[in-house]
Amino acid sequence: MTADHTIVALSTPTGIGAIGVIRLSGKDAIHIANAVFAGKDLTKQESHTLHFGLIKDGDVVIDEVVVSLFVAPKSYTKENVVEISCHGSNFIIQQIISLLIRKGAHAAKPGEFTLRAFLNGSLDLSQAEAVADLIASDSQAAHQVAMNQLRGGFSNELNELREQLIHFASMIELELDFAEEDVEFANRDQLQALITRIKVVISKLIRSFELGNVIKQGINTVIAGRPNAGKSTLLNALLNEERAIVSSIAGTTRDTIEELLNINGINFRMIDTAGIREAQDAIEVIGVEKTMEKISQSALLVYLFDAAELSVSEILSDIARLQKPGVPFVAVANKMDLVAQDAFSLALPEGVQFISISAKEKSHIEDLKDLLYEVAVGDQLTENHTMVTNIRHVEALQRTQEALAQVEQGVVNPVTSDFLAMDIKQALHYLGEITGQVTTDDLLENIFSKFCIGK
Repeated sequence: MTADHTIVALSTPTGIGAIGVIRLSGKDAIHIANAVFAGKDLTKQESHTLHFGLIKDGDVVIDEVVVSLFVAPKSYTKENVVEISCHGSNFIIQQIISLLIRKGAHAAKPGEFTLRAFLNGSLDLSQAEAVADLIASDSQAAHQVAMNQLRGGFSNELNELREQLIHFASMIELELDFAEEDVEFANRDQLQALITRIKVVISKLIRSFELGNVIKQGINTVIAGRPNAGKSTLLNALLNEERAIVSSIAGTTRDTIEELLNINGINFRMIDTAGIREAQDAIEVIGVEKTMEKISQSALLVYLFDAAELSVSEILSDIARLQKPGVPFVAVANKMDLVAQDAFSLALPEGVQFISISAKEKSHIEDLKDLLYEVAVGDQLTENHTMVTNIRHVEALQRTQEALAQVEQGVVNPVTSDFLAMDIKQALHYLGEITGQVTTDDLLENIFSKFCIGK
């Protein structure tokens, strides 16, 4: 995979705006920009400087611009980079890009700037993927996780493990050179201890994906319950706006309603569903089926019930029907403004969190938000906590675990050094796939094709 030509693309969002930023990267970036720039001679200017002037196509002035210079290797891509800040007219932007292409630049592919940053050693592969996550982050937590990965938190942890494995692999390779002497340079007990430590770290990283993925995508939180339990009223109270239709008529909600709720920097995808009961018509049948489908896909289930109407046996029956293994469950007693506090008591199954509220009066809504955050996130999210958010990384970690299990088996039931070395190399290969020490063109194409053009 070569990157000899100079590329160009718009790096700001398309559409009319105050400013558009056009980026060039490549060995000829400064010369190409200089050929259309009326102002200072850009080829003679220092790196990290700004220059005001005109972009001209022959004698025709296209725009007044500010040009930013980043001379290799002091740039994002470690190549010569020029950024042209022009007025944000689509016509002006297209005129400038077309002119730069006529002068020798090539239109950039999605993610090509970041691909060059990776190929030139500015970022490793997991950091490059974090760039896309950072751009897509729409909550404080998603931003924090992406920034930690971009700064190399994930890479540093993996590289430390990889270096220790490389040390043992080299010692075992040395044994192969002295096969006739039957000597061991790699201490098997120390290798066993290292494998145990690595497996603990990898298991922790794999487990972190469950939280990391929901932080990245948002936590699917389904509000379920019987008709007239107050689900739509609760959704409105949580959002602090009249988003869902509220009626005393049972079965008003026929389809699911989804809205984002941000709690302490975490996005919860709140899903209001049709009431669960024996459907009265064909449309309600579809609504109830959709409710059960959403429940099966939920990462957090909020079961809302009318504390003034349902008996304890009915509540427990609903919970038994709705509770799924591994899915956090919050039982919420609603309409507590109609119930004497000392008249309501409920012994809930293990793993079910409980809170009482009045959605209509907006009583204890903030307490419910705190409980949702505690159940979904707890204290797992800290500034320096390494978290996996990418399914590719999880799969590579799982394959690493399998390879390490083979190494461990070869230590416990001794095999020859060449077999042991082969299994360690396999583990190193999978770890290397995450950070990019091991790559293929197909892998890079798959990753960077998902980036936006201009990044």
